[in-house]
Amino acid sequence: MARNTRRRPKQRATLAAFALILGGGGMMAANVYASATEDAGAGDGRARVLAGATIDCPDVATELTDVPGEARAEVDRELAGLDAQIADAYKRLGESADALRQDPGFAENAIAKPLQEKRSAALARIATAIDRVGDRPEGLEELAACAVRESGNAPAQPDAGQGSDGGEDAGDAGEQTGAGGDGQDQQEQGQEQGGNGGQAGNGPVAGDYVDIRSVQPDVAEPEQSKDASRGTFTSECGVNENGLFNSDNVIAAPGVGNGAHHFHDYIGNQSTNAFSSDEELARAETSCADQGDKSSYYWPVLRLQNGTQERDADSPGGGIEGNAGEIVTPKAVTLTFAGNPRGEVTAMPRLLRIITGDAKSFVNGPANANASWSCTGFEDRQLEDKYPLCPQGSDVVRTFDFQSCWDGRNTDSANHRTHMAFTDAAGNCPSGFRPVPQLVQRIVYDVDAPSLDDGGKTTPLFAVDSFPEQLHKPITDHGDFINIFDDDLM
Repeated sequence: MARNTRRRPKQRATLAAFALILGGGGMMAANVYASATEDAGAGDGRARVLAGATIDCPDVATELTDVPGEARAEVDRELAGLDAQIADAYKRLGESADALRQDPGFAENAIAKPLQEKRSAALARIATAIDRVGDRPEGLEELAACAVRESGNAPAQPDAGQGSDGGEDAGDAGEQTGAGGDGQDQQEQGQEQGGNGGQAGNGPVAGDYVDIRSVQPDVAEPEQSKDASRGTFTSECGVNENGLFNSDNVIAAPGVGNGAHHFHDYIGNQSTNAFSSDEELARAETSCADQGDKSSYYWPVLRLQNGTQERDADSPGGGIEGNAGEIVTPKAVTLTFAGNPRGEVTAMPRLLRIITGDAKSFVNGPANANASWSCTGFEDRQLEDKYPLCPQGSDVVRTFDFQSCWDGRNTDSANHRTHMAFTDAAGNCPSGFRPVPQLVQRIVYDVDAPSLDDGGKTTPLFAVDSFPEQLHKPITDHGDFINIFDDDLM
């Protein structure tokens, strides 16, 4: 098992952060609005904590690159339990504003240390499960410690695209986002919930957005060689008109309800949930026009932070875990399978599972981040760690370019990553991998650029669902795919 070398936040910095988060008039508290569902005093303290702090734990799943098949079910359950522990600790953090203010050691002694003890026990169970059927992993205990740290969600000044460098166009965008009486009417119910910190208090914030017109074109496509496989195939599977949502993840947390701690949109396979067996997936109905495609395509829902109480408002994975607001149905979804610029591709094996992006990249870092954000008409420029502010007439676009190199043996791996790889800039697969068709998933939304100057009160903020402590950061976006094509179609 690889050693975890991420630098851990220091307690001194953590305490300084809380002084800013909770102190009267502190910069972390500015523009963070109290939840309308709580009294002003308690709600304000909770919102300040949720917007200004997060819990940073090493990602155990990423480090587990070798888990025997006989142990995977038990290990997956324990990994899901680790996620639940972090979610519970983050919830307690949000409920502890008064204690944090009165006791500088509360975050460490009452949040971080108890969490470490629970994680240590879970890590010991993981090691035992692997040891029963294989070699006991070394160094797992080093992944137990977590830190409560500043989130960096200081209220940001308008980003580059809204100020100096954006020029006249950026000024127009500001005029667009600040206008709109209809938006104000729609917002009256949730006005107090739509502030700079999101409807649930844990993001997004103004600094998470940038005007797309201030971004320089940055997309480069590899040259096609004479041996390139140039064909493409598009599967039309709708936009989740059926309203199939859940907070499971059958790839990362099979057999665990609410294993994702955020809600997913599903298209294609209509029976995908945490408890779906391969046989059930193969027998399922599909929303795809070509009935030979029963593949499962899913991704975190996008929400408008407008005060709407969705059906999941009181559910785990939904409002209980900071995922609040109106779920937006995509305007369009395109699923394209493309060839390889260097040569022929091998058909994907049936039941191949691919996760692209990292749902925890806000605390893990960007190594596995792989979602892109842009606007129609501007897709030669892509954003990874910002949401785009699109000009009038332009729609928000999420793009997932999935890994397209397969190890030739496994349909999944212990950490759900190492059986797949990306090509290099020229389109070559790493040694030991072979090219398969690349799934390119493009999701379009008709949402207006939010009004950042008033924290989304006039025109609401939008953001993806996330694990609670990931604060709805755009860099946490990710997509999941299970290949259930008929063999003759693939």
